[in-house]
Amino acid sequence: MLPRGLAKSQRAKRDALALQVTRIALPSESVRYYALSFDATTKEERMNQERAVTGRLPIPPLTQLSEEEELFRQSVRQFAEERVRPLVKTMDEEGKFDPGLLQEFFKLGLMGINIPEEYGGAGSNFFMAVLAVEELSRVDASAGVVVDVQNTLVNNALTRWGSPELKAKYLPRLATDTVGAYALSEAGAGSDAFALQCRAIERGDHYVLTGRKLWTTNALEAGLFIVFATVNPDLGYRGITAFLVERDFPGFAVGKKEEKLGIRASSTCELILDEVRVPKENVLGEVGKGYKVAIETLNEGRIGIGAQMIGLAQGALQCGIQYAKERKQFGRPIAEFQAIQFLIAELATELEAARLLVYNAARLKDAGLPFVKEAAMAKYYASVVAEKVTSNVVEIYGGYGFTKDYPAEKYFRDSKIGKIYEGTSNMQLQTIAKILLGGR
Repeated sequence: MLPRGLAKSQRAKRDALALQVTRIALPSESVRYYALSFDATTKEERMNQERAVTGRLPIPPLTQLSEEEELFRQSVRQFAEERVRPLVKTMDEEGKFDPGLLQEFFKLGLMGINIPEEYGGAGSNFFMAVLAVEELSRVDASAGVVVDVQNTLVNNALTRWGSPELKAKYLPRLATDTVGAYALSEAGAGSDAFALQCRAIERGDHYVLTGRKLWTTNALEAGLFIVFATVNPDLGYRGITAFLVERDFPGFAVGKKEEKLGIRASSTCELILDEVRVPKENVLGEVGKGYKVAIETLNEGRIGIGAQMIGLAQGALQCGIQYAKERKQFGRPIAEFQAIQFLIAELATELEAARLLVYNAARLKDAGLPFVKEAAMAKYYASVVAEKVTSNVVEIYGGYGFTKDYPAEKYFRDSKIGKIYEGTSNMQLQTIAKILLGGR
């Protein structure tokens, strides 16, 4: 049974690859050179070998989890199998997330993983949220994104940018019973996010917000929204400001719910703001600095989407492997045919590479090190791999993979969104290239 709270984790150690080196001595012994070797044994390596059996490596591999992390992952996995999986088909068909399941997320602490303990959260780190999203998405990507948006976008933004008063007011609610949503996109502001038209006009002790938002995840269930609006269109991105808007503020309404290809149980809705009065104290961060809140929060959120993608890809691959062992053609399981064996090996290899990218970006974020490039790489590649894995798993199933009686087609449908939301694949490539080319 998953515990209600999560113990506070130590900050993740910086992960690095240790190069094995050997000393090459010149005859004069006056100069020492070091070269790569596969058989050299340094003092550090001997320590690593001695400690490997106990799992206490000084510089652990990226995929080696601490005892606390492994216990947490196993707990979420068990919960996903026992409580989420039985509801997946119904939620997908009805296009609605089970409200009882959502309440269980709160009771188990999954909606406040990185909220400080003083506000009722688990006080854990970013990597724990990544593990939760991955494990939930292995069973249902919709469940994964509900937890992802809550933790990596809403909770993160409020914890980092909120005033002490805002934290005290909203973080306890987000940890216990209130779903959060993140409203940036508009009809004319997708990849060009700062072309938004939603206006915020200052009037005394409050702002009046007017406009429409699109593609807002969790909107149907949310009680609190981070809404981005401009206080002055003439200032361009420097006029953008983030506001905390409660669902019951007069003039605020959740509009049309989109009927989507995938992650159907996750609500995606239009927001309508008709002269919504928002107190000045509900400004998140500084006036005119909303662009900074948006950019830096999305940089972190992309790691969460990467986790969602590797999770659903893992779930699909496991189904494909099991089916290949059971399905017989020409008198033997198709898993015995080299074509299927090589395909599974290739997919597993690319999935592991994607997982390393996601874990590395999350570890870097927790260590307080630069991670923007790594986050973009993680989201980009994990989305590519998820689409490839799920598509090939449909083919492993053959005709059955094209029907709704088997899970392959849902994993395939769910994977497509990875290349689109929280920054399209092209935007990730642009970010990566800009950093590699020195900002040009």
